[in-house]
Amino acid sequence: MSLHPNPGVRADPLKQAGLKATLPRMRILEIFLAAQAAPDGLRHFTAEDVYRRMLHNRTDVGQATVYRVLAQLEQAGLLRRSSFQADRAVYELDDGLHHDHLVCLDCGKVEEFHDASIESRQAEIAHAKGFRLQEHALSLYGTCTRSDCPSRPQRAKV
Repeated sequence: MSLHPNPGVRADPLKQAGLKATLPRMRILEIFLAAQAAPDGLRHFTAEDVYRRMLHNRTDVGQATVYRVLAQLEQAGLLRRSSFQADRAVYELDDGLHHDHLVCLDCGKVEEFHDASIESRQAEIAHAKGFRLQEHALSLYGTCTRSDCPSRPQRAKV
């Protein structure tokens, strides 16, 4: 499903997915569409992130509604859910384009990347082992080396 980064067309993907265009659905989808179009590249949100953005935008919605709508949007194929850390799930727009992830174990930042040589090598390995790949997910875990990382939680100074 093609998701247009223009928030003005936010109802169309909902209707195409067979969902009624309710205010919570439209506002939550708008958060993801706006993030996709933003230059900072932040595309992965926890339910709590979405809830905080809704409050910041003065959208009156409960946290349970956010969780329910995220699950509905995932089931409809508009969002993709990933569990990079055992205790939290993150959501991103499912734009149909394959990519892999780098996940910082310190700050939780998720960076997307696509590398044709990695994709090719995975296909070669699968073929050599007698598999035909249907899909895959690659997540690499490490620590961010940027000292000025804006995603890293600030430690209290002693």
